[in-house]
Amino acid sequence: MYSQLDASTSTNAKIEALKAYFSTAAPSDSAWAVYFLAGGRPRQTVPTRLLRSAALRESGLPEWLFEECYQAVGDLAETITLVLPPAVRASDEGLAFWIETRLMGLRGASPEAALEALAGYWRELDRAQRFLLIKLIGGGFRVGVSKLLVTRALAETAGIDPKRVAQRLMGYTDARQAPSAQSFLRLIDTESPGSDAVDASEGRAGQPYPFFLAHALPVAGPAMEEVLGAVTDWLVEWKYDGIRGQFVKRANASWLWSRGEELVNERFPELIAIGAGLPEGCVLDGEIVVWQENRPGSFALLQQRIGRKNVTAKVLREAPAAFIAYDVLEWGYQDCRDEPLSARRARLEQLVAQVAHPALRLSPEVEGVSWQELQSLRERSRERHVEGFMLKQRSSRYGVGRTKESGLWWKWKVEPFCVDAVLLYAQRGHGRRASLYTDFTFAVWDKPAGEPGRSLVPFAKAYSGLTDEEMKQVDAIVRKTTVEKFGPVRSVTPSLVFELGFEGIAASPRHKSGIAVRFPRMLRWRLDKGIEEADTLASLVALLASTQARADDTWQQ
Repeated sequence: MYSQLDASTSTNAKIEALKAYFSTAAPSDSAWAVYFLAGGRPRQTVPTRLLRSAALRESGLPEWLFEECYQAVGDLAETITLVLPPAVRASDEGLAFWIETRLMGLRGASPEAALEALAGYWRELDRAQRFLLIKLIGGGFRVGVSKLLVTRALAETAGIDPKRVAQRLMGYTDARQAPSAQSFLRLIDTESPGSDAVDASEGRAGQPYPFFLAHALPVAGPAMEEVLGAVTDWLVEWKYDGIRGQFVKRANASWLWSRGEELVNERFPELIAIGAGLPEGCVLDGEIVVWQENRPGSFALLQQRIGRKNVTAKVLREAPAAFIAYDVLEWGYQDCRDEPLSARRARLEQLVAQVAHPALRLSPEVEGVSWQELQSLRERSRERHVEGFMLKQRSSRYGVGRTKESGLWWKWKVEPFCVDAVLLYAQRGHGRRASLYTDFTFAVWDKPAGEPGRSLVPFAKAYSGLTDEEMKQVDAIVRKTTVEKFGPVRSVTPSLVFELGFEGIAASPRHKSGIAVRFPRMLRWRLDKGIEEADTLASLVALLASTQARADDTWQQ
C-alpha cells in the first residue's frame, strides 16, 4: 500500500489503494496503518549512528564509500536500502507485529543486540519493505496522503458518513494510547450512535471534535461587496497568531487539545483552571495565545510554552496564556454544531460572561459599516499583533475540515512580509523531489552596498513556492555552482535572488542573523536582480521594529 500511495498523484488511486488495504488487512495492522497515515509520529527506536553501523556491517562497504553513496543519494534510509545485499528469506508478519514486537523491542536494547536484530530484519525484507522499515525506525516516515483521504477511505470501506469517521479519528494519534484492533473496529463501526460525541465507556470522554477550517479569501477591494454581500451577514473577528485549540469539559475533568490533536494540559495549567467554572458537557473552540498588557503576545513567546513539558513559575509569569473563545460546539452533552453560528455565538457570549475567568476571553466582534472600512482596519493588523480577519457567515453551521457544505468561513490575512534574498545553500528534497535540490537556505547582506567587508548572513530556509520547471532550473544551477559539500548540503556561488515571503518575524539569539521568520516561502525568482541588489539585515531589523509598534487604546474596539 505504501508503494502505491507514494507512486501516485491521483486522489482516486490513493483512495482505492487505502480501501483495498483496509478491506483485507487484519484490524490490528490497519490500526497502526491509520495511526501513521493520519499523522501519528513514530518515535526513533535506534540512534542514527547504530543504523549506519548496521548498514556498514551488513553491506561490507568501507565507511568512506558509504558516505559517498549517502552524499549522492541524499537520504539515509534510501542509501541503506540500496547498499544492502538481497533478502535471503521472506516475512509474512503483519504491521502490528513489526511495530509492537520488533521495533518497540529495539528500545533499550544493547548496541550489539540492536545490530544483530537489524541485520536479521533486513534479511527478511525486499527493498521497498526495508525502506519503509528504516523510515519507521528513524522516526522519519512521511507519505503523500492527507488525513482527509484516510477519512474518506475508511468511510467508503465501512459505508458510513465521513463526518462520523472524522469525529472518531480525533485524538486517535495521541501517543499515550497505542492503536489496537479494537480502536480500528470502532472507527468503522456501523452500529454505534450517530454523533459519537461522548464515549466515556472507552475512556474517550475527552475526545474533541474535528476542527472547521477556513478558506483564503479569493477577492479583495470593490469585488467583496458583490461576492460576499452585506457586511451585516458576516461575523468579523481578528485572526490571532496562536494555536487553534478545543477546550473539553466532561465527566468532571478538562482537556485542552491543539489542532494537531495533541493534548496540551500540562503546558497550559492556567487554562485548565478555566474548567472549574465551565458547565458539564461543554466544548469550546478557540485560540491559545500568550496574553500580555491586555493584548496578544508574539508567537515567539508562545513557542516557549509549546516546547516545554514542565512549565516553570518564571515562564508562567513571563508568558501567561489565554484562551480566546470562538465557538461553542457542545452544550449540556448535546452536539450543537448544526445550529447557526448566530445562536452558538449568543450562547458563547453568555457563557464567557458567566465564567468570568481572566484566562478565558471572548473573541471580540469587529464592527464595520462597509468592507472598505474593514479593509482600513485590516491594514493595521500587525500593530494589534494579529494576522488579519476571520469572516464567518452568521448562518453557517460548524463543519468538518476545510469544506463549504456547512457555510462559508474565510481568512482575510494581511499581505506577507517580503525581502529579496540570496540563495546560499541547497539540499535535496524528499519523496518525488529526492533527486532534486529543492530545500534552500537564503541570506541577506550584513551591510549596505558600497561598505567594505560586506558579507551574506543566512536567515531563512524555504522549499515551496516555485513551479516544477523552475525547481529543475535552480537544481541545474546548484549543481554547476557548488563550492563545498557538507554531507547532503551544498554551498553554492551566490548568483540567484528570490523574493521571500513570511508571516512573522522575531528576534532570535539562536540564529546568526539574530532574526527568525515564520513560514518562509519563495514568492518569485527575481531574474531581474543581481545579488548586490538583495536586501540587508537592516531591512529585517526594520520589519521587526514595525511589528513591535504599540497598539493604541482602541485595541478592543
